[in-house]
Amino acid sequence: MTAFLQEVRDFANGPYVSALAKGDTISPAELDAVATKMSAYTGLSVDFIKRANLRVDLQRFRKELLRDQRRTVGRYDSRFTAIDVDAAGEAPEYDASDVQVSGPFTAALHDYLEQDLGYTTDLAYFPSGPGINQAWDWKHKPPGSSRAAQVADTAQDLSMAMRQNPKLKLYSLNGLYDMATPFFGTEYDINHMQLDPTLKGNVRFAYYPSGHMVYLNPQALTQMKADVAKFYDDATK
Repeated sequence: MTAFLQEVRDFANGPYVSALAKGDTISPAELDAVATKMSAYTGLSVDFIKRANLRVDLQRFRKELLRDQRRTVGRYDSRFTAIDVDAAGEAPEYDASDVQVSGPFTAALHDYLEQDLGYTTDLAYFPSGPGINQAWDWKHKPPGSSRAAQVADTAQDLSMAMRQNPKLKLYSLNGLYDMATPFFGTEYDINHMQLDPTLKGNVRFAYYPSGHMVYLNPQALTQMKADVAKFYDDATK
């Protein structure tokens, strides 16, 4: 898989981004070539990709990939599939990789509170608070900017922190099947922090055969713990 993922990275950073930059001036031949390559990598049809003008939204991808099987793809973990009421809809109606773990999360918390801590309550527990994301103020003023941006991009804050403290280390842990925070998006953000060349060695990445919550995979959790322990040891030497 490592070689395949690098091939896809090269395509995304090369022919794909070049095609997007050309906009409506892209030639029919190049459009066909890029759409065909995208189809081979994603499993979506060439026709669908071309109708989306090469710009496939994540929600659409999750709905479209297995549409002929009346299934949708998970967001936190794309190995999970779900069944929607409306198979012809625009986007998934829920995230299978969320609902299949939220129940055990809730049960485990209640068991811990009641059995270990002796705490009981009639309050409802929500693994993800309802309405919080919709009400969140995402505006953020990055370093060096005179005004707040509408998107909370904090990469430049981290970049400044690393410049101010050259001993600060960054370790990015990624689940390969995570569509909530896809690893390539993380790579892009970190690789555009405009770090001084002397600081680039302070950044490292790790990848696991898991979704967003790496710890749900026992084997990946064991490896992640070992990786993080080594990172702490190396960073404090």
